[in-house]
Amino acid sequence: MARERTNQQQRKRPGGPATAIKRRNCYFCKDKIAEIDYKNVNQLRRYISEKGKIRSRRITGACRRHQVQVAQAVKRAREMALLPYVAEGADDRERGGGRRDRGDRDRDR
Repeated sequence: MARERTNQQQRKRPGGPATAIKRRNCYFCKDKIAEIDYKNVNQLRRYISEKGKIRSRRITGACRRHQVQVAQAVKRAREMALLPYVAEGADDRERGGGRRDRGDRDRDR
């Protein structure tokens, strides 16, 4: 039979209340921006990584509503060629690492 846990028997998360996370405020809510414009490329660059990926809410500190708008604006800006889909020079062969093809195995012998 399953037993119900009392307050003393509940699992505790590591870190607990002693390591309180500082909550970031949404930049757009703070400045009372209702809609995010895809043409404002300088503002959108803050929300994409060096590789060109859209950063998550946890990283950006944006609220859910504005994060969805940021993602939509970044996608629209990419479609209009205002933002790149990937970072420049992100080819694996230039870095010297990465996965090799089957043909490369024969050449090494």
